[in-house]
Amino acid sequence: MSGNKIVVYKEPGVVEVEDHDVPTLEIPPEVAKATGMSRKADHGVILRTVSTNICGSDQHMVRGRTTAPPGQTLGHEITGEIVEKGSDVQFLDVGDICTVPFNIACGRCRNCREGHTGVCLNVNPGRAGSAYGYVDMGGWEGGQAQYVLVPFADFNLIKFPSREQALAKILDLTMLSDIFPTGYHGAYTAGVTTGSTVYVAGAGPVGLAAAYSAQLLGAAVVIVGDLNADRLAQARSFGCETVDVSQDATLEDQVAEILGINEVDCAVDAVGFEATGHGAGAGEAPAAVLNSIMSITRAAGRLGIPGLYVTGDPGAPDDDAKEGTLKVRLGLGWAKSHSFTTGQCPVLRYNRGLMMSILHDKAHIADAVNATVIPLDEAPQGYRDFDQGAAKKYVLDPNGLIPKAA
Repeated sequence: MSGNKIVVYKEPGVVEVEDHDVPTLEIPPEVAKATGMSRKADHGVILRTVSTNICGSDQHMVRGRTTAPPGQTLGHEITGEIVEKGSDVQFLDVGDICTVPFNIACGRCRNCREGHTGVCLNVNPGRAGSAYGYVDMGGWEGGQAQYVLVPFADFNLIKFPSREQALAKILDLTMLSDIFPTGYHGAYTAGVTTGSTVYVAGAGPVGLAAAYSAQLLGAAVVIVGDLNADRLAQARSFGCETVDVSQDATLEDQVAEILGINEVDCAVDAVGFEATGHGAGAGEAPAAVLNSIMSITRAAGRLGIPGLYVTGDPGAPDDDAKEGTLKVRLGLGWAKSHSFTTGQCPVLRYNRGLMMSILHDKAHIADAVNATVIPLDEAPQGYRDFDQGAAKKYVLDPNGLIPKAA
């Protein structure tokens, strides 16, 4: 290990691939200082990255829509091979290929013990919850890189049973680090079950993963809404109905054309705070999706909200939205007795079951999200294409380990 190429945010709209030092078995100094933990991470491993993905959450930072500083390393969707392990790692070995939850979790605090690994109390001095390569998440280096440190490895990592099978199915398995569990979490917490009618707002990768997950959970009809024609076509490719929210016809009317009634059993917000209002020529409206899913979800229905909302958005359209204060019609949700689930997906709650579904050919998430492999050096172009609305999920291959057949 002579060096470590890694993707770095430089300024709004600009990322570059830089040469950094190879990570060592040490946690970030700010985490150690705040928690009293030893910097030496005997509980951690160093991974050689097999695959790492560009996420819509990364794109928020790259657009300048968060408080991410220049120099912020990127990447929280990681699958890798262990090349070094600490002395306290008991159940994993060098050579194992593992999936990495994007949540960094200690496995020891109250929240982790209760299964809330998305809001671990010990790995981020600033707030509950942490992630690799993300603003305000504790200073952990990003995984859009050749090598990455994973702390508390025995708790966080899941080893794939077969190296050959893992590499053969890597384009599906790489989605276990974030978007497949996140989409599934959105559908599951929305109460999707056998025979449900479901509306998914957003046909980006998380929205497509949520729609695909709704099908796995037994939904009768899954309707996906977006204003990007290519992404809507991708949703139709695996059996979803679609609505174009840039049209002047109301969302209720478009849903009624499909279902015969203008409401669904449950809904998922896979858009988040950079939402656009409904209709031709509509501008940015941060609460638009939250309000629309309340309007079309039946009374006593449930809403899953995996779409990202932030507490600091310098590019927001008004001062309230800059601090995450949105004009949400909570009275409507209250009157309809809606249930809401928000926040980071606790990936460890779902990723083993979803892994088994992939390994046994019950789930083909890579096809649903149009997984597209590019070299690490092409990450800047991948970010630009993704920002322009490409109907693809970009998978980076930092070390040339993804088989050509995949």
